[in-house]
Amino acid sequence: MAITTGNDSEDEVVSAINTTPLVDVMLVLLIIFLITIPVATHTVKVKLPVDRNQPTQTKNGNVVLAVTTDGQAYWNTTPLHSHQELVARLMNVARQQPQPQVQIRGDAKAKYQAVGQLVAACQEAGIQHVDFITEQPKGP
Repeated sequence: MAITTGNDSEDEVVSAINTTPLVDVMLVLLIIFLITIPVATHTVKVKLPVDRNQPTQTKNGNVVLAVTTDGQAYWNTTPLHSHQELVARLMNVARQQPQPQVQIRGDAKAKYQAVGQLVAACQEAGIQHVDFITEQPKGP
């Protein structure tokens, strides 16, 4: 009771590639990318500052704070012995109108903490403008 269809060669090789799974995977990937790309590129619109690389002139009224490699802080050329001494001096400077510039010169091998303490002291004293003094990079 077998049914014969007239095609008795069961060992025939199918030479066509089934592309349905490939198309399914590609459509899923396309949908995932379409959903995730707007999320990845969404940012808050802000106007970024423009860098002005102008040399700063040290004037007589400016305060120059320096940090050496061992973390010792200096007010112009006078060593500072405590955080309270630095803040007290900076508070006197902050009362002046207009406030003189405070310029921080940190040694290239100084720890960030030592420079950060000077910045924190300036903020604590109410200094409005702090500059960092650096060297120009060597040209090619």
